[in-house]
Amino acid sequence: QVHLVESGGGLVQAGGSLRLSCAASGRTFDYWVMGWFRQAPGKEREFVAAISRSGTNTEYADSVKGRFTISRDNVKNTAYLQMTGVKPEDTAVYYCARTARFTAVLYRDAERYAYWGQGTQVTVSS
Repeated sequence: QVHLVESGGGLVQAGGSLRLSCAASGRTFDYWVMGWFRQAPGKEREFVAAISRSGTNTEYADSVKGRFTISRDNVKNTAYLQMTGVKPEDTAVYYCARTARFTAVLYRDAERYAYWGQGTQVTVSS
């Protein structure tokens, strides 16, 4: 059984910073591509960022590129999303996810991810 637990969400002022964490259970964390997605009220879930198994390669949505940084610590079985220069439109529930298969592709499609955390709320005030 795979468990992903996000933490670090909260209320932050526009222009501020926040770091989200995603702790994963199991001993094979470094086998899997990890991704972050978000869902704002009334909107569909959207891709935010993904990171390769080793952490060498990353992908970002255009809306967060240059402001957010995805990283991982394979010893701690944890993925991170460092958010800087946040904007009110970043307000959403943020989810981390793990791919379904052993892959090197940094998918943007949520259907490629089989395991999801419960989400953490990020609210950006203007």
